[in-house]
Amino acid sequence: KFAQLAGEWVGKGIHGDAEHEARVVYKVTSGGSVVVETIDPGGEHEMITVIHQDGDSLLLTHYCMLGNQPQMKAKPKAGDKKVAFEFVKATNLKSDKDMYMRNVTFTFVDKDTLTTEWTNYNDGKEAGKAVFQLKRKK
Repeated sequence: KFAQLAGEWVGKGIHGDAEHEARVVYKVTSGGSVVVETIDPGGEHEMITVIHQDGDSLLLTHYCMLGNQPQMKAKPKAGDKKVAFEFVKATNLKSDKDMYMRNVTFTFVDKDTLTTEWTNYNDGKEAGKAVFQLKRKK
């Protein structure tokens, strides 16, 4: 399902009360075994997320502009419209009180509409969400 995202997506990003234009690019690489998501390509908030299969699970590593790398895991079933990645561990966190992305849910609305919802943690508890509402650029 993630390989079908290949291409450019545009829409809006919502962080709390703030809303901004969003651009996200998905690229399939490594012989079709990896999907790389680039948020805000070329911009000051550019970040990448790498998704790949591990048996019946999907693994995700988010390379955050905060300088940490949370790793998450999902076990999607065929036909699922939503894929929810749950926190496994993170690298480069000084403590569990640091700010980091704890989980993300991808909702495949249709082949040209995608919503991603990232949950941010800070000081050991949920500290807000970042939602991207995207349409495939034609």
